[in-house]
Amino acid sequence: MKPYGNQLNLKKRVSNESKKNSEKIFIINIKLIHQIFDTINISISVLIFFLFFLSFDSQRKWSNTYKTLSKTRAINNNLIDYVSKIEEFYISELESLNIYRKTKPEDLIYLDKITEKKESLFRKNFSTFIEGFSDSKYQRGY
Repeated sequence: MKPYGNQLNLKKRVSNESKKNSEKIFIINIKLIHQIFDTINISISVLIFFLFFLSFDSQRKWSNTYKTLSKTRAINNNLIDYVSKIEEFYISELESLNIYRKTKPEDLIYLDKITEKKESLFRKNFSTFIEGFSDSKYQRGY
């Protein structure tokens, strides 16, 4: 039997349309796979940047904490130095108590109070003024 009319042509057209449809489906599948991979890549990039800034912030907080701890350690070292100096002073004072003997009333020497000479303020200032004049004759200026 011979094909009648366009029957052979119809088979070619159907097979060409099915090829075109399968190519369109293949292209759509590839585009969908590309979109999925792009979405995954973007979300991974966003996650990486988010974790980077999170770690940067935690590093800043750790640096501030370390700085505070260093200051505290320096203060504690200073306090330890002060405490050791105070202990050393008290120990030397306690040791010096054994060196000195306790005084008795017989050991005390009573002195008569010496009367102070009251010099007038004018005379004192005048004498320093005169001394300044006598010193100035030996000074040379530029």
